[in-house]
Amino acid sequence: MENKKKCSFEEHNNIDANYYCQDCKIYICNKCELYHNALFKNHNKYKLDKEMNEIFNNICKEENHPNKLEYYCKNHNELCCANCITKIKGKGNGQHKDCEVYFIENIKEEK
Repeated sequence: MENKKKCSFEEHNNIDANYYCQDCKIYICNKCELYHNALFKNHNKYKLDKEMNEIFNNICKEENHPNKLEYYCKNHNELCCANCITKIKGKGNGQHKDCEVYFIENIKEEK
């Protein structure tokens, strides 16, 4: 059974999303798409299909981290992106900078 994403807007949270905005990190239904396009012409928006749904499930959920989840933090038992593990602290970066972090590809057989 496919797990369809729902529109991020509260009034439409029962409607299937057809788009994902990488800049806003929201899912958008057809009803909301016209308004979003009018307000945010330069945003990176993607049409969702089965493959794209799987891809966007692997995007970091932290604000201003539109990066792929490529690392695993053993200390916090969670996936994180390059911004999460950066040594530069600030603007929401570095939450896992002092943690034991592994590249997912190197440890995927362990979990």
